[in-house]
This record gives sequence, C-alpha cells and structure tokens, in this order.
Amino acid sequence: MSWHQERLVGFDLETTGTDPSEARIVTAAVVAVDGRHAEPVRSGTWLADPGIRIPEQASAIHGISSERAAAEGRPVREVADEIAGTLVEYWREGVPVVAYNAAFDLTLLSAELRRHGLPSLGDRLGGREVGPVIDPYTIDRAVDRYRKGKRTLEAVCVEYGVVHGGAHDAAADALAAVRVAYAIAERHGSVAALPTAELHERQIEWYADWAADFQRFLRRKGTADAVIDGRWPLREPAAVTAS
Repeated sequence: MSWHQERLVGFDLETTGTDPSEARIVTAAVVAVDGRHAEPVRSGTWLADPGIRIPEQASAIHGISSERAAAEGRPVREVADEIAGTLVEYWREGVPVVAYNAAFDLTLLSAELRRHGLPSLGDRLGGREVGPVIDPYTIDRAVDRYRKGKRTLEAVCVEYGVVHGGAHDAAADALAAVRVAYAIAERHGSVAALPTAELHERQIEWYADWAADFQRFLRRKGTADAVIDGRWPLREPAAVTAS
C-alpha cells in the first residue's frame, strides 16, 4: 500500500519571526490524519508563552498577541518538550510526519530544544536521523518545477484543489499540509510509488538542488555573499542565544 493511503501526521508551528534559529514558538499543532478519508483522527494543539514580546507583524499573521500568550500560554520549554515527544512517538511507530517547509519548523523546534537544555530530536530517537518526513513544499517544487505563481501553502492548496480551513492557524495548516501531500501523490504516481524512506532521501536531494540553484540565481543578481542552506529536513544551528 502506498504511503498516501496510510496514516500521516501533520505538524505546524506559528512563531514570533522568520529566522528559525532565533524565532520562538507561539502555537503548534500535530494532527494525525486517516489516509483513506484524509480526515483527522487525533490532534494536539499548544499555545506557548514564548518568553519574549511577539512582534506586531507576527501577531497580525497568526492572531496571537504578547498579552494573550503571557496570560493563556504555557511555558515554551514545556511546549517544545511535549511537541518533540509527540513527533518522536509517531516516528517510532513508523508514521511519517508532514510539514510544509519542514526545514523551517523542525529547525525552529530543534533550536527551542537546545535553547532550553532539552534532549534533541535525534537524542530522543536513540541517535538516528529524524524522519521519515514528507514536505509538500519540497516535493511540489521538484515535480512541478516550472509552474508559475507562489508556493505558499494557500497557493498550493488552490493548485491541488485542497480546501484550507484557515491560513496561519497551526491546526488548519497542519491538516492542509497533509491533504496537499495526499493530493500530490494522487497527481504524481512516481511520488506515490516511492517507499517513505526513499521519498525522504529524494527530498534531501531535491532540497539541496533547489538551494544550489537559488544561490546561483542570487549571485547572478549581484548578491555575491548569498548563502542558501541546503540541509533538509533539519538545519542544526551553530549556536542558539539564551532566552
């Protein structure tokens, strides 16, 4: 049975910013989805107090103010620990985790774990590599390379006919990412035919190829010092600032 006919787990973070080594978790969701009907069968959601002010531009996107996070959110250390534990539990069961632009979410979660002195994802997995991960962003960019238009989750939902329940809501984004993964597999049989372990390895290659191409493009445009990190699905930061 193909991976897109089995259970997948969607994962999404809403955060304080766009730099995964510095931004903090604000909300998170992990949603298990039944492959036969693409319906959620189990979910977990979190609201964190990130320990820093949430910039207004970030609040405008996900709707969580600093005041609400401080009043209603749990300490981010506890939230990061629980999210990591939940993802690792699924990986140990062999269930792929779907994250749209996984390199951002998993790198940010990893940074939070390091920031708060918590075991890394790899440590929790007994030293093995993180995964399997399915990233519709990376897959879509590889299998439909020359399609015009944006590659945001909302835009890709439209492309694949997926109804999105609410952009920048972590649970809605996590569910939408899984449904997009299913839809990509339905459209592209070569992707559906790959075992999850092989699909994971292909995405490592596809992401690295994209990063190299994008870096060359930026340098042709005059950004000589551009460095695009091609590691996927997790970029371990060299250093993490203290909270």
